Amino acid sequence: MTIQQKIESLRDELNAHNYNYYVLDNATISDFEFDVKLKELEKLELENPQFLDVNSPTQRVGGTITKNFNTVTHKNRMYSLDNSYSKEDLLDWEKRVQKILGTTETEYTCELKFDGASINLTYENGQFVKAVTRGDGFQGDEVTNNIKTIRSIPLSIKKDFVENFEMRGEIILPIEGFNKMNEERVANGEEEYRNPRNTASGSLKLQDSTEVAKRPLDCLLYQVVTSERKYKTHFESLENARKVGFKVPETIILAKSIDQVFQFVNFWDTKRHDLPYETDGIVIKVNNLQQQEELGYTSKAPRWAIAYKFKAEQVSTILNEITYQVGRTGAITPVANLEPVQLAGTTVKRASLHNADQIEKLDIRVGDTVFVEKGGEIIPKIIAVDFTKRPENSEPTNYATNCPECKTPLIRTEGDAKHYCPNEFGCAPQITGRIQHFISRKAMDIDGLGGETVDLLRKEGLIHNYADLYDLKVEQVIPLERMAEKSAQNMISGIEKSKEIPFEKVLFALGIRFVGETVAKKLAKHFKSIDNLMSADLETLIAVDEIGDRIAQSIINFSNDLNNIQLIQKLKSVAVQLEVSAKSLENQTDKLQGQIFVVSGVFYQMSRNELKKAIEDNGGKVSSSISKKTSFIVAGDNMGPSKLAKAETLGVPIITEQDFIDKINS
Repeated sequence: MTIQQKIESLRDELNAHNYNYYVLDNATISDFEFDVKLKELEKLELENPQFLDVNSPTQRVGGTITKNFNTVTHKNRMYSLDNSYSKEDLLDWEKRVQKILGTTETEYTCELKFDGASINLTYENGQFVKAVTRGDGFQGDEVTNNIKTIRSIPLSIKKDFVENFEMRGEIILPIEGFNKMNEERVANGEEEYRNPRNTASGSLKLQDSTEVAKRPLDCLLYQVVTSERKYKTHFESLENARKVGFKVPETIILAKSIDQVFQFVNFWDTKRHDLPYETDGIVIKVNNLQQQEELGYTSKAPRWAIAYKFKAEQVSTILNEITYQVGRTGAITPVANLEPVQLAGTTVKRASLHNADQIEKLDIRVGDTVFVEKGGEIIPKIIAVDFTKRPENSEPTNYATNCPECKTPLIRTEGDAKHYCPNEFGCAPQITGRIQHFISRKAMDIDGLGGETVDLLRKEGLIHNYADLYDLKVEQVIPLERMAEKSAQNMISGIEKSKEIPFEKVLFALGIRFVGETVAKKLAKHFKSIDNLMSADLETLIAVDEIGDRIAQSIINFSNDLNNIQLIQKLKSVAVQLEVSAKSLENQTDKLQGQIFVVSGVFYQMSRNELKKAIEDNGGKVSSSISKKTSFIVAGDNMGPSKLAKAETLGVPIITEQDFIDKINS
């Protein structure tokens, strides 16, 4: 046997032992024997560097230092899931799914929803290439070196599977391992970690991968993302992923009906407490991958999946004080300051009270014993008052009448649940909040500039609004607290680079009330420039698809404010992108203006997403369901028979993929 063959043989053997131990939980050799073989391989690789492999089992022990975690854009967006809290919610979801698909024949998978840190693993030609955290769904941090230390993740796939793919999963910290870590910390006189989820998430950003390797992290995988059409169902793809070495939980089941989904929910609602790791719900997915494609996505979540959240844990504690926070839009949020209490693995000291109506409805008062739960097990909220424990000297709560920051009298418009501080350009939290929104990842994405630095820049008088960022110089920033020359240069470079951000993101960054990401995209596409948008009247604005009176009036209010007009002029003068670029307009036409398309079936010349983009690029609109308003159905192979019947009943024209291509090329 040659040296190379010996090295490859040892790698294969160690990979197999890793799989048996960490995935199958069935060790085939002792830890000592494994370590002997690993040391033998390390020695051979050290003596023969020409045979080095970045995915060798020897690379799992750590040793790499990562000072800065690079931000990486996801090839395929990592969407969040819509949540449900009752069986009625699940029935409503099924109705929506079956209406879009035009069939009642839907099969589901039921999976436990793991409470950890989402991760995206990329494999090319069977080799592990990189790992990226979920981040904001569009981009995350690359944590490849740290992920390599998790032994349940295969670094190479040699069996028959898809060639190039992504695996989505959750990095978790099993409860037993978490408890052992805390025992060690207590023994060393250190503070205990709060909960497994946050500890797992924090582990991914440790600079020294050797420290990550010491932690008993695991990875449970739940989705294969690939353009290859090798598998017809989600369940089939996961079954095959398990066969080639991925740790896909055995708890996943196929459900032929929503009743079987309910059985799964009922079983795990109590049985989950026996699991070796934390879970906070169930994920239900449409099993057929073609049906998943047909259902598509909303702006935030897939239509083909939903999370059922278990009933939130509740505790009681004392309400010590009510304070008020000011948001970037001036919205006032009352906050309950509580006697600290343990809830769902974390210490809760504060909870949202939402608005004045909620306080009045529940009759919440300072000194009350209140019941607190985590809404969706994330944000603590007060759900009720224990009136039997109310102090005799209790006084009703009088809601704030003035801004807690600038003392301006608060206003509340008819139909609005919240009070607002109208001092938009003189209230410190609003100024800071708008700048923080402007620089955020989904907006101008300015590297090297965080919330604390923004607040410091404002307090030092260097900026008064987001347009002032473009006047900053390195020499002005260096003297600031905790600011080195390199950090200052990175900040100024990040601000300069933001001038390349496309108009739709700039429009979102401006912070116009009610103009979120999706609305900003629609407005940018329709009006093409900030000048066109700001000169539009109410009638012109509400004529845009999905723009109602409230959004339109907010845009008009923004456009008529002298401060905002001056801000826009300033942004123009520094060359921020305030119109759609010529490159973006190159392939856009109005050929399909006013036409609504439904895309259904399997396509071969263009992917489903490419078809939808082509419709929108040519002025058309894509709809998920057939109605009297539908102009055309672009039908591929295997279009659902009920959709076909509905199209014929309504008289909607059906065209082929080639017909559509001819249509836009004519």
